[in-house]
Amino acid sequence: MKPVCSIVIRAYNEEQHIGRLLTGIGHQTIRDVQVILVDSGSQDATVQIAKDYGVKIVNIPPQEFTFGRSLNLGIAQAEADFVVIASAHVYPVYPDWLDQLLKPFANPKVALTYGKQRGAETTAFSEQQIFKTWFPDQPAPHQATPFCNNANAAIRREQWQQHAYDETLPGLEDLAWGQWAFGQNYRLAYVPEAEVIHVHNESTGGIFNRYKREGMAFKRIYPHEDFRRRDLYRLFFRNVLSDWREAASQGVWAKQWIKIVQFRWNQFSGTYRGYKQSGPLTWQLKQAFYYPNPENGKAKQSKIRNVTPIEYQEK
Repeated sequence: MKPVCSIVIRAYNEEQHIGRLLTGIGHQTIRDVQVILVDSGSQDATVQIAKDYGVKIVNIPPQEFTFGRSLNLGIAQAEADFVVIASAHVYPVYPDWLDQLLKPFANPKVALTYGKQRGAETTAFSEQQIFKTWFPDQPAPHQATPFCNNANAAIRREQWQQHAYDETLPGLEDLAWGQWAFGQNYRLAYVPEAEVIHVHNESTGGIFNRYKREGMAFKRIYPHEDFRRRDLYRLFFRNVLSDWREAASQGVWAKQWIKIVQFRWNQFSGTYRGYKQSGPLTWQLKQAFYYPNPENGKAKQSKIRNVTPIEYQEK
């Protein structure tokens, strides 16, 4: 008998987080799952922790690592028809995370689903605002753009066999795959009920490098697009002002204002540097990726579900 789904987790030195994700998987209403960890040379206890949970380990040499290649190696070992993809530093909020993430596959036209992400208490304020913009409370069963995110997603293995992840991209392998699915007239579904906490703590240099890498990938995916210096400054100032307003409404402006400036500058200067080797974003994608959602704000609280969250033990 096949498992209901296979869960592929990419990891490198994630001993602080991997146990919480695996605990959350163990609390799911769907129990018949295969878990695969693709490890790219961890030097800490990541692999041993995963083994303690009975996880299948796939190793990739660090020099061969790309996001797409690690996913392809993991999915090649998947036994189920549906493959859930999760970052090693996320963990599910609710015990029906998998159930909600897989529900849209009842429609045979759906090739990919992805769920809501929210930051942890230590996540940068601006990163929290990005999560609110990219992952709203409103579902999108037939999404209008190929945007998706492999920190919390699921695909049909059958479609992956038709088109594997691009192993040459420096990032955004998820967007490239979503673009392919769109071109084949498949649907992408966003499911806010499939919520995870994404522990994404980076240095300022790490933020710059992440967005530079993604800018480089955008050029490959959309070679005729452009991200110019005026885009850098316009998006930087617009997002800083939006974050400042939100921080002021929460009474944390004095504590956060310089961190907001630093984060947003590294975000957009990194994108600019990467995209100097790239092409323009469509207006729809610019809205989806960069522009603050005017409906996000303190007055609009996140939707409360009538489901008891998973209780995690603090270490």
